[in-house]
Amino acid sequence: MNIQHFYDKVTGTLSYILSDPKTQSCAIIDSVMDFDPASGKLSTESADRLVHYVLENKLTVEWILETHIHADHLTAAKYIKNKLGGKLGIGANIPLILDYWGKLFDITSDIAIDNFDHTFKENEEFKIGELTGKVMYTPGHTPICASYVIGDTVFVGDTLFAPTRGTARADFPGGDAKTLYQSIHKLYQLPDLTQVYICHDYPEEGQEPYFKATILEHKKNNIMVAEGISEESYIEKRISRDKRLSVPRLIFPSIQYNMRAGDFGKQHQNGFQFLHMPINFFK
Repeated sequence: MNIQHFYDKVTGTLSYILSDPKTQSCAIIDSVMDFDPASGKLSTESADRLVHYVLENKLTVEWILETHIHADHLTAAKYIKNKLGGKLGIGANIPLILDYWGKLFDITSDIAIDNFDHTFKENEEFKIGELTGKVMYTPGHTPICASYVIGDTVFVGDTLFAPTRGTARADFPGGDAKTLYQSIHKLYQLPDLTQVYICHDYPEEGQEPYFKATILEHKKNNIMVAEGISEESYIEKRISRDKRLSVPRLIFPSIQYNMRAGDFGKQHQNGFQFLHMPINFFK
């Protein structure tokens, strides 16, 4: 299979197009829609890079996959579907997110699970041309995180970062450091040479983003969860680290937009869509 990564510097997000060279079928994983919170302006430069790659290589989009409901960037899933077709897929535990955040934002009327074409069960298999993918639930960063195992690769979303950076945070509603540790050790049961493709990296100026490492490299070198680091030690480090992290600047627009698979919901009578902003939610 062929795997092409795309890096969005503004949000530090890595998106992927995985394609089957025999059939030219492909899947797009964790796409990005550009958003300026100061002006409320959406733009499609990042998404159009993926669209251009698909068209240039004469690929057919079978799946547009989300590893979870992201809190640090907006998905381009619906935009890409409208341009290229394909089915929107996410883990079947998504009602856990829709219920909590929908009630918080008071937007339960238009965030139905039907915004996604398919919700994957644990261990469910799916096809990308002649390639077979399998869904592995890896909660902890959020309660609905899912990883996609395809051949000797796995796309883990935010569950793992580069070995030098550790793992995702676990302090958002529904997150849990103990669960995240257990999910990572579930990933560690994959073959050592499995390539782990991550969703975020934050390189220094002039450096390239780090987007993959093997399971073995994580076992040996991951600074937070290498083999031999106990669950108790990891939980203590993760909780301590999370207390020092800032709230993602796009958390409120991202969650509202991503719960709808890439939309801000119904237009008001004046023709505009609006964000809800809970005051003093994070204290």
